[in-house]
Amino acid sequence: MNAIGFIELNSIARGYEAADTALKTSDIEVISCHAGCPGKFYFLFRGYTSAVEAAMKAAAEAGKENIVDSTLIPSIHEDVIRAMAMSTEVSLEGALGVMEFFSVTAAIYAADAAAKAADVHLIEVRMGIGIGGKSYVTLTGTVSAVKEAVRAGITEENAGGMLIHSAVIPGPDAELLKSLY
Repeated sequence: MNAIGFIELNSIARGYEAADTALKTSDIEVISCHAGCPGKFYFLFRGYTSAVEAAMKAAAEAGKENIVDSTLIPSIHEDVIRAMAMSTEVSLEGALGVMEFFSVTAAIYAADAAAKAADVHLIEVRMGIGIGGKSYVTLTGTVSAVKEAVRAGITEENAGGMLIHSAVIPGPDAELLKSLY
């Protein structure tokens, strides 16, 4: 189960319909399925690539004109899934990296690119909940690794146009640790 699918809709009711259709169509596992800001619906799931492709197709047919964005990443880095589920152990190393986007999909792509580009630890991929539909990625590692990871994340083809801002903070204050979740 190394592929993920993500669908963002601008209708909560249609989102539940699309998620149900996808689940009934294919053998996938739900990572997250919920309403978010500003009145959107986010459905994130994983499975084998062929199962995720079938679920994406079924959800697209059910979601119709209410689909805002969607993506399938066939070989997602395992740390991305843990960071989206906020199940990572948080400890600041040499630097803190932050990438902020207008799109949830952009954050997922950026997190995957960052995790694959350098030896970093993803802390969180925050997906549009309580932050006006924006998203962000936090990660930690050595200063050079974080710089490399952030550079890869913000230049990822699917994330670049949605970037709001990114930062690499060398030697972050320990008090920041309290605010990372």
